[in-house]
Amino acid sequence: MEKKIINDKSKMLVGKESTMHHVRIDPNTDEYMKVWIKEPTFLQLEQAQMKLFNINMDAKDVAFDMKEVYVFLWDAFVDRTEPQLGPLDLMRLNPYVGSQIKEILPDPFSMVEVDDDLKVKSELLLEQEE
Repeated sequence: MEKKIINDKSKMLVGKESTMHHVRIDPNTDEYMKVWIKEPTFLQLEQAQMKLFNINMDAKDVAFDMKEVYVFLWDAFVDRTEPQLGPLDLMRLNPYVGSQIKEILPDPFSMVEVDDDLKVKSELLLEQEE
């Protein structure tokens, strides 16, 4: 079966615009902050996954560091906030606000769907090469 090949590569690329979200600052108030989140690229998500692991070859030790992951996610995907938050503010966010922001950040550990045709095509190519 003939596959349609696209001509417009912009369909495969991440947009430049960020999406604004209203984040409630307390469950008992109607006050919000604004957070603009950028769309992730494939490589950024891969990079975020690698931030989880700290490998020490000398000590033959692997440690997990969620703080490193969230700092990376913040730097990579939070375009801006209103009011403006700096790196020190990030470290001092209360758990409620931090949890709200975590929900709108890209999740580097969620499974991205892979087209079933891709898997079949690869198997067919292997058979043809033999």
